[in-house]
Amino acid sequence: MLWVIFTLLGAAGQTARNSLQRELTPRLGALGATLVRFLFGFPFALLFLAATRLWTGDALPAMNGAFAGWTLVGAFTQIGATALMLLTMERRSFVVTVAYLKTEPLLVALLGVTLLGDRLTAPMAAAILIATLGVAMISVKPKALTGGGTMAVLLGLSSAALFAASAIGYRGAILALHRTDYVLPATFSLATGLTLQTVLLLLWLLLFKRQTLRAILAQWKPSLAAGFAGAAASEFWFLAFALATAASVRTLALVEVVFAQGVSKFVFKQKTTLPEAAGIALLLAGAVLIVKLTP
Repeated sequence: MLWVIFTLLGAAGQTARNSLQRELTPRLGALGATLVRFLFGFPFALLFLAATRLWTGDALPAMNGAFAGWTLVGAFTQIGATALMLLTMERRSFVVTVAYLKTEPLLVALLGVTLLGDRLTAPMAAAILIATLGVAMISVKPKALTGGGTMAVLLGLSSAALFAASAIGYRGAILALHRTDYVLPATFSLATGLTLQTVLLLLWLLLFKRQTLRAILAQWKPSLAAGFAGAAASEFWFLAFALATAASVRTLALVEVVFAQGVSKFVFKQKTTLPEAAGIALLLAGAVLIVKLTP
């Protein structure tokens, strides 16, 4: 059951990172705020890897073609998903944005069964559907069907699809290392993916967006906090992916909506409606059920 603890810690860390990135978006733009989680999370990921290597005393895993392929999928789709998430936050409240993203578990389950051969029983599928229904109750509103609301829905759901592909990519990378332990493979996969993402984004900024890069460096203090929160959250996600299917992890991660509700109320001064509260209750029911059903 360690995967449950890792997932809850990852959800808490991701909520903190999302809120910090949202604060940076007006100053840096969606692209700049997207880069923050990678550029400033990168050194922390390396520190996590060094600490894990010293703690376990084991040699670093040997890379192979399958690991490289899955890591590329995870890295590229995560960059796109994060950018779309921040654009959604510019159009909708913090809680509703997170709710759009939580359509991800259903997509993760389908991809996991198809691409990784993950186990998915009928009761587990029902738990995911219950959680998805909760997302629908939170997200689907008449306002969302007109004007800017429609764009927010499309951006949010597209972000969820890319996050689903990223989760499958990274779990595939961890499994491709074929190790009996889980801490070092998970941490190594995170460090590898984050290194790739940082290099690619830095090269792009140096070539086309140097002004954005200078703005990011000028905001290094809040960016460092967002980078640490993002790296810590990712570390816990990867540890969970090493122990359970991506569908189980991402379904339990729906508790992030509850964390987001607290952030929205106390930090951003936004209210949660009665239908949103009912949807959150369904999300939690689905999350509890998936914990009971996951072997």
